[in-house]
Parts: sequence; structure tokens; C-alpha cells
Amino acid sequence: MVTDALYRLRALLRGRTVERELDEELQFHLEHEIDKYVAAGWSRDEATRRARIALGGVDHIKVFVSGGVASPNDPLHSVQYTTQELSAIVHEACSWGTYVAAHAYTPASIVRAVTSGVRTIEHGNLLDAAAAEAMAKTKAFLVPTLITYDVMHRQGREVGFSAFSLEKLADVSAAGLRSIERALNAGVEIGLGTDLLGELHEHQSGELLLRAQVQRPHEVLRSATEVNAAILGLAGILGTIRPGAYADLIAVNGDPTRDLGQLQDQGAHLDLIVKAGSVVKRAM
Repeated sequence: MVTDALYRLRALLRGRTVERELDEELQFHLEHEIDKYVAAGWSRDEATRRARIALGGVDHIKVFVSGGVASPNDPLHSVQYTTQELSAIVHEACSWGTYVAAHAYTPASIVRAVTSGVRTIEHGNLLDAAAAEAMAKTKAFLVPTLITYDVMHRQGREVGFSAFSLEKLADVSAAGLRSIERALNAGVEIGLGTDLLGELHEHQSGELLLRAQVQRPHEVLRSATEVNAAILGLAGILGTIRPGAYADLIAVNGDPTRDLGQLQDQGAHLDLIVKAGSVVKRAM
């Protein structure tokens, strides 16, 4: 299986980045060593072995339990990994003191993941009420990535997406906001992510505006701070202003709890940015 993220990264590397010869080493590893990390017919024992190898150099593990938008062959509704394989990976991650995240779109893949102990569902666009209840019961988090579909819709052809991928993109794009509403109704905690790669990072803050279509601005900000900190196991250290927490602060020329537009335009409205106690920007 070639994962969605790998395929998208290869598509990006075929563009301007590779032409500038900045990522030759990364490209080599993608072409020659990706089989160490990409699942293809694993058994439970092999899942355990691969998880142990990966845990030597990562903060957490991400698995792909459904088809992806950009992956060239697998349909969205395919369900990947058995319960036994997922449980083995989760066991190893928990033994290491970390967690497993899962790329998943469909109800079947989401339920299989969270009942196997997966901590976060990335994307989750096709979430239904029953899957949302399963997430709430297992205290799993949802991390939507709406902005990536918005950007793909505008730039997908440019980076080489096939007609099949563009068709899948249309399916998940239309369902993204509804999945968030279902998760909220079930009491699922929702984090914030973007799934954007490389030069597409400039679009990340657009996720805030998209989320504000179904959440209040202060709820979106909580997702990006307090909830994300909880996902990472860093509650009280990240996403909060308190003694002992990292001094990551911004001062905004406006009120983002009323208008998330104040956090757009690549920091143009930020008068102060402090990262780990060091001033990165001061315009006050």
C-alpha cells in the first residue's frame, strides 16, 4: 500500500522543490526505504516488530486504516489493518508511553481504529452518528483537516492528482463540516490540524475560518490550544498561560474570539509573537 501522505509528498517533490535540488536525500528515502514503514500484508507479529522499529525515532505512530484521497489505487471505503494488527501497534505505542493516530474517513475504519485503542482520528470526514458515539465512548479525539481539501480542490491538478483522486476529493470535501457537527453532538473532543505539506503551509490558518462555520471562534481556538495539548499528552504545558507552561504567546491587534480573521494573512495582525520565552516578532 502506498499511503496517502507518501503519494502527496511525492507529488509535491515532483514540483519546484525537487527542481531546486533541496530534497534529494528525502526523495532517496522515499524511493528506497519507505517499505520499512508502509504496511503491506503485515501479520500481528510483523505489526509489533515494525511498531517497535518506528518507536525508536518518533513521538507517536500514525496508521492508515482507510483509503486516501491522493493515494492512486485504494478506494476511500477500503478498511485497512485488522483489529489484531491495530491492537498490537497500540500496545507497543502505549508501552513506549505514547499513542497511535489513524488516518480514517469511513465509519467502519473509524470504529475499528478506536475500538482497538487508537487515540486520534485524522480527517474523519465520513463519520456517522454511530462512529461518533464509538469515539465518545473510547474518549478518542477527532482532528479534522478541512483546509487541505480546500487547497487540493484549487491545486490538485497542478500537483498531479488523477481523476480518481479528484473524485474522492469531492466526496470527502462535501462531508467535512457534517462530520464535525456529528462529533460535537456526540461529545467528542476535537483538535485542530491541517495536513498541509511543504510550501502549502502558508494556507494553514485557513483551517480556523473553515471550522468557524460550525463552531464558535473561541471553540476553534480551544481546539488549537487546549485540546491539541491534551492529544499530545502535554496538558498544562502547551496551550495555556500558567506558571510552568511553555511561554508560547501572541498579542493580536483585534479580538480573535470574535473574529478569526485576525489570525490570517501570515501573522500580519500579530503585534507580538513569543516562542518558548523568546520574542520572535515585536510590532508594539
